Amino acid sequence: MSNSIFNNWAPEHTRDWNQRPLNLAHRLHNNPLFSAETLAKLIESYPRSGYALVHTSQGNDGTRRWREGDMTGVDGQQVLDTIQNGSMWLNLRDVGQHDRRYGALLEAAYAEMAAQVPGFEPQALKMGILISSPLARVHYHCDLPGQALWQISGRKRVYVYPPQPPFLRPQALEDIALSGFEFKLGYQSEFDAQAEVIELEPGHMLTWPLNSPHRIENHDCLNLSVTTEHWTPENRRLQKVNLANAVLRHHLKYTAQSRSTQGVAYVGKVLLQAAWRRSPWAAHTQQAHRPVEFKLKPGAPGELIDLPASLR
Repeated sequence: MSNSIFNNWAPEHTRDWNQRPLNLAHRLHNNPLFSAETLAKLIESYPRSGYALVHTSQGNDGTRRWREGDMTGVDGQQVLDTIQNGSMWLNLRDVGQHDRRYGALLEAAYAEMAAQVPGFEPQALKMGILISSPLARVHYHCDLPGQALWQISGRKRVYVYPPQPPFLRPQALEDIALSGFEFKLGYQSEFDAQAEVIELEPGHMLTWPLNSPHRIENHDCLNLSVTTEHWTPENRRLQKVNLANAVLRHHLKYTAQSRSTQGVAYVGKVLLQAAWRRSPWAAHTQQAHRPVEFKLKPGAPGELIDLPASLR
């Protein structure tokens, strides 16, 4: 049996890389690293600073509320059972740094991609494990690094939109680069007519052109997915331009028209964004983390303990 991660990579996948959404077959869903038993142990050992446990609810006015939680001291299988039965998701961030086995898998996956796509030079790789409740949703947003979404179990529907106006405006990328908050996009239901809609099944990986807005709807089943991100030399340059343009617009009241990553103007923007990163204003601009508002109750799947404001 082949040790490769991808099944049946075809010439058209190489041709269409970063040009349109690609739905590629993989073997990660058969890897024992993603078994329930292994994941339960991983959850129990995960540092508090390395994950986001979020409970979502809807208020009487229709607004959706997100609350950050803590799973310290809770059995890993109980965490999985709680997510199975509640409006909740768990994101184990940068899992390759926490457990080298996942880091090796991440590197192997990207080595295969780089071998198939001439000129693709992925850097600063990261892997996350996302466990989400039945019918959970990820709202319309875009990401600054390159992204891929690998389905391990469960099914979800993914809507991918073109990375261009009106779906995505340059000012939105600039604002995300400045604030670190990726949901600053104005979704409109009529956008769906131009979306590519993909039913993501176990054993399939979805990737899309850089910065493509997307949103996700779980089907009525627990979903286990892997998210991976990467940078390339070109999108690192674009990130510097985005940040510099945002600083110019928000703080110097000048709207830059160019997004070029070449020439004298680009060099000036590299220097500007580097100076901004070192400035005291940069720390105040970044999006603040949500306070921890609840804990899971050990031995009681699905039961949440609300924390008083003084303990958040």
